[in-house]
Amino acid sequence: MYRNGYGVEKDYQQAVTWYRKAAEQDHALGQNNLGYMYLNGLGVEKDYQQAVTWYRKLAEQDHAFGQNNLGVMYQNGYGVEKDYKQAVIWYRKAAEQGNVYGQNNLGYMYHNGYGIEQDYQQAVAWYRKAAEQGDALGQNNLGVMYEKGYGVEKDYQQAVTWYRKAAEQGHVLGYNNLGVMYEKGCGVEQDYEAALNWYDNAGNKQALQRLESERGIKLEEWSLGSRRRIRKI
Repeated sequence: MYRNGYGVEKDYQQAVTWYRKAAEQDHALGQNNLGYMYLNGLGVEKDYQQAVTWYRKLAEQDHAFGQNNLGVMYQNGYGVEKDYKQAVIWYRKAAEQGNVYGQNNLGYMYHNGYGIEQDYQQAVAWYRKAAEQGDALGQNNLGVMYEKGYGVEKDYQQAVTWYRKAAEQGHVLGYNNLGVMYEKGCGVEQDYEAALNWYDNAGNKQALQRLESERGIKLEEWSLGSRRRIRKI
């Protein structure tokens, strides 16, 4: 309540006080939240090592969020020496418990060969697990694999399907990637106006300017309100 200002004035220091009380009683959510406050310097001085300490306590209780968060710390070298292999270990523990963040992160490590041998099929498998739970990042990532033919047969229609699912949840990369597919006519009928709208949702000004320059179409404000329409130049 104090962290978000729900029912009380927002007060990060008070939030830290209460998270610490819970964390010191081995309360999982308290430990996770206290780690978050140290990670971001909210109500306390930013301290990655303290964040690692609390995430580790949570992870060692077999809590998936703590395991994923500890993996993030190892992947980025926050509060610990950067260690991709350790990151993979902790992401896997989280992923195997069905945690979508762990699944995406483990997929990413397989995708790029960080801390483990590169394996696109394994990347697809973990992205799919996250995507099928409705996770927008997983849906976008799975779309990328289908678009590029990494670990699966290249299939633009499947790529569009997954990009659309991500976009419909407001995911910026999903917006942009769907715009690319409409612009190129990959997996969908080529439609520059649809591409323009998806790029606009993504805030991709470079793509908007390119379509204006190359295709003679742009977005403009309606005279009333904030709705936008397409105008051919």
